[in-house]
Amino acid sequence: MTFLQALLLALLQGVTELFPVSSLGHAVLAPAILHWQINEADPVFLPFLVALHLGTALALLLYFWRDWLGFAAAIAGHGETVAADRKLFLLLVVGSIPAAAVGTIFEHVLRAVFATPMIVAAFLVVNGVILFIAERLRRKRRPTRTIKTATLADALLIGFAQATALIPGISRSGVTIVGGLLRGLNHSDAARFSFLLATPIIAGAALLELPKLLHHDAVTMPLWLITAAALVAGGTAYLSTAFLMRYFKRHEADALNPYAAYCILAGITCLIALR
Repeated sequence: MTFLQALLLALLQGVTELFPVSSLGHAVLAPAILHWQINEADPVFLPFLVALHLGTALALLLYFWRDWLGFAAAIAGHGETVAADRKLFLLLVVGSIPAAAVGTIFEHVLRAVFATPMIVAAFLVVNGVILFIAERLRRKRRPTRTIKTATLADALLIGFAQATALIPGISRSGVTIVGGLLRGLNHSDAARFSFLLATPIIAGAALLELPKLLHHDAVTMPLWLITAAALVAGGTAYLSTAFLMRYFKRHEADALNPYAAYCILAGITCLIALR
């Protein structure tokens, strides 16, 4: 992987991780479409992408630092909103369990799917269809809950939705926002819960995969390049988060439709190009 390729993948990761368009799907499809000589089945490729995700996780921690500081204070028994912060933290823990369990059990199967661009393109189309259907279902009812009134059942179901995003082409932020909408949250609250939920699952993946980058048999790119790419991903992810939080506050009606259309068109285009 060249310096330019690594930075372009980092930029793509930072832009697409929080948008409901599947960052992993784009990371698989972009090299295939551009005919880059990158072996996506190489043992270092997935850990490299996880390093980019670590940059994204740091960006999310920075953007939502007040929330995470509130969680820490609530666990220690301090702060003015201890009960509310403890409850939200518990919801995030519960919501993280399904993806962690599925990822551990089906790691090898997911790696096989990960290296198949045609399958990824097909799932990108599926992702777009999911977003469209969710918006149509949401129109039939008004939001009935907020993050403050969400339940453990809500968090668990959103967590199961997140587990499906372990398939490249299915957007983690997309399906978790969809899960929130179907549980009665509005777009803004669903997006906030989705972005908060991203941090533990990304950090967990990093703990599992990043040590492989330090193994002498696995490292095929310099550590400084991986670090630079992670910083680029983090910077663009921060800007993406700031944009999306404003976007979902201002576009309550059919907010996911533009991303649904993009996923369907991009997926179909890639299927045609990769034939």
